[in-house]
Amino acid sequence: MSDAEPILHMITPLKHTSPFDVNMAVDAGFHIISSNVDVQLKDVAPLTQDAMFSRSPDAAKRTVLFIGGKDASLALDQMKAAASALFPPFEISIFADPAGSFTTAAAMIALVEKGLRGKREGGLEGAKVQVYGATGVVGGIAAVIAAQAGADVTIVSHRVIEDVEVKAVDFKKRFGVKLNCAVAANDEEKKALVPEAEVILTAAAAGVEVISTDVLKAATNLLVAADINAVPPAGVAGVGANDDGIALPHGVGIGALVIGQVKYQVQHQILKRIRHSDTALHIGFAEAFELARQLSA
Repeated sequence: MSDAEPILHMITPLKHTSPFDVNMAVDAGFHIISSNVDVQLKDVAPLTQDAMFSRSPDAAKRTVLFIGGKDASLALDQMKAAASALFPPFEISIFADPAGSFTTAAAMIALVEKGLRGKREGGLEGAKVQVYGATGVVGGIAAVIAAQAGADVTIVSHRVIEDVEVKAVDFKKRFGVKLNCAVAANDEEKKALVPEAEVILTAAAAGVEVISTDVLKAATNLLVAADINAVPPAGVAGVGANDDGIALPHGVGIGALVIGQVKYQVQHQILKRIRHSDTALHIGFAEAFELARQLSA
């Protein structure tokens, strides 16, 4: 292993670097962190090459590019642009986790899988999953992970179907997954939709109740509901932030802080793994999900 000091370069298209991610990096052992804000897609390759060419090949492997922001698709494009700029022996590690969405979505789906054990043979394979708040950064990636795990996923808009259709087309091109689309703007429309759901995921804005008690009563096939909203009221009625398997009218509920605890462990372990690795690693939501599964076993 090289004795070069690990350096973490954070890039974001936003005006500010996330203090959350900085704190996570420091707690994982990084002492040298640079912040690069307002980074556009065209800027990524030059920044990557600046980071890799400024050190010897051995030291380059102790150099890390962290991709943040709040747009999952843009982060994936930036990750691809950074990876395309690399070539042996000048290679650096890349970790994308915009707004913590990759690690949060990974934790969410891993805990849903755990919650399905003993309730549904085959776990997520073939399971009917409905994602509310799917246009957000976490909901969209959670839908992709669930679909890649074999689930029959429907992403639900609370406004117009075009909002989720754009996501479905983008993710079909990127990952080859098929996502069904639906609209449910009010409780009556949700009550017509949820009887098919075996899994409900809510990833809407903080402090918004997405699934009410009346809607839950209509979800007669529900096995697991998971919510990432830690700000009252909860996204799913009756599911507190610290609840892990609380009984609902049908099925059980998993709360935001339970998901958040696994998310924290995933991000922390990934940062530590990258910091100590003697080879360049490229980590996105697939790798985060694999680790979340291990931590949730």
